Amino acid sequence: MLDLPEIADEHDVVAQLRDFISVSGIESGSRLPPERELMNELDVSRNTLRKALDALERDGVIWRHVGKGTFVATPKAPSDDDSGDQLAPATMRLAKQLTPFRMMRARLTVEPAIAKEAALNASGDALVKMQLALERSHSASSWELYERQDDLFHRAIAEASDNILLLSVFDQLNAVRRAVAFGNVVRATTKPKPNHDSFTEHEIIAQAIAERRPADAYTAMRKHLHSVSERLFGEA
Repeated sequence: MLDLPEIADEHDVVAQLRDFISVSGIESGSRLPPERELMNELDVSRNTLRKALDALERDGVIWRHVGKGTFVATPKAPSDDDSGDQLAPATMRLAKQLTPFRMMRARLTVEPAIAKEAALNASGDALVKMQLALERSHSASSWELYERQDDLFHRAIAEASDNILLLSVFDQLNAVRRAVAFGNVVRATTKPKPNHDSFTEHEIIAQAIAERRPADAYTAMRKHLHSVSERLFGEA
């Protein structure tokens, strides 16, 4: 039976945490206070606080590094159902100057290197986050839900690099990618087929990172992005 008061408390604390981050002026990449301080500040139990932190992490507001703490993440790109008018002006300016081909060339330059760093630095939590995104992508009932998990998978790799600058570069690149791809991708089905190529490609990337094989992670990411480019835009 659901504990409704606890659920309500969790939702309240999520809002309180968002307000705390905003009012405190904690910038992207900066660490949040320790859990004990947050518990005292918000007057909540450790269990409720951790559930709220989990919710913020799922939303991409924060990210965690075992042994180092909890950090404010770079703002996420809008979801696929956002209109181009809602994207940041700087992102839109960049997107208007890029063809899908040039956007993919940028991804091919940056993301394999990030995957290589992830294989060197990934924490256990980062590997779990990648695996969770993989599993959820397999069960996605629409392309929109699949692409959300695809985003989370690639961002988990950037987080696993343990380098806030690389994470920021990824977020900027991903925001521009969304703007460039918006309206340029036509799907023939309502959701990915069970044998969708990206499922296997993602698993190969995740395995290379988990097994600490940086060169293989780099190569696997390049092959994946070439494959995506060819499937979506007819460009390899």
